[in-house]
Amino acid sequence: MSKYADEVDRTGEADGADRVHEVGEVGGGGEADGAVDPARARRLWHLLEPLHAVLYYAPEAFEEAAGLGFFTEERWPSYFPYRAAPLGPVSGTAVTSAFYSFAPDMVDEHIASAWQTAAPEDVLPARERAVDRAYRKLFGDRVDSPALAEAAALARRAAEAANTAGRPLAAANAALPWPHAPHLQLWQAATILREHRGDGHLAALLVAGLDPVESLVSFAAIGAAPVERFSSRGWSEREWAAARERLTARGLVDRDGTATEAGRALRRSVERHTDQLAVAPWRSLGPQAGDRLAELLGDYWVAVIGSGILPSETTLGIGKV
Repeated sequence: MSKYADEVDRTGEADGADRVHEVGEVGGGGEADGAVDPARARRLWHLLEPLHAVLYYAPEAFEEAAGLGFFTEERWPSYFPYRAAPLGPVSGTAVTSAFYSFAPDMVDEHIASAWQTAAPEDVLPARERAVDRAYRKLFGDRVDSPALAEAAALARRAAEAANTAGRPLAAANAALPWPHAPHLQLWQAATILREHRGDGHLAALLVAGLDPVESLVSFAAIGAAPVERFSSRGWSEREWAAARERLTARGLVDRDGTATEAGRALRRSVERHTDQLAVAPWRSLGPQAGDRLAELLGDYWVAVIGSGILPSETTLGIGKV
């Protein structure tokens, strides 16, 4: 299994087959009847994130993108239109705002040409085809199983309960029609819920006073991922250094780039706030149904992780924060 799986393991799950059982135990304690601990929202995100992320890494996704005319020798030319397509043919400025942590020049480079290559109304069915093909390859006969259909129904219930006010990416995905096939409903629900969480995370970063590049510098400073990994977001060395200087002046980062205790405390507050903002859909679903969903997702989570299609390192900090 990939390091992506290892990162999830460090949240407390056991290794190997035992991990599936452990990942399914999402309660975390401290929940009154009908209540949902914010930690549950985080654990369910850990399970759903890989199911969503196949769109950006599966060979079938690159093949569909190539069919539209996108360059597929690297990830980003298809990533930006795939993720931004629900917003419509928006500008690089709008995508920069919604995605937050990418350098504006990088976004402009890809979005400026994206809608000339393929319109969003062509990209949306292409990404559905990509997920359909990828899931069928990853899950085999299980793609049509009652267990997957049940998981899809539960995830959809949570996604439809998500309040998308102030959450542009979640709202755009929630506005799309639901596909008929359960496995595609599962992917769409996972996408709505991860963008709902992501939009809330940006709100938490804003409250913490962390601008886009500062959000990455401060995350790297607590060891969420190596600094080199964050270079994929397009910021120049000069921009990164300037952000580090600003954080140093605030007492959040030492001169060597590591977080101070104040910096670690700020990042903890960001993650706590993110969990709190992400909990509402799961509260609507309820603890018992949430546990059932986690139990059902285990085999599919392992299938994606075990496929090796996801990267060996991520910038999401799963299992590290």
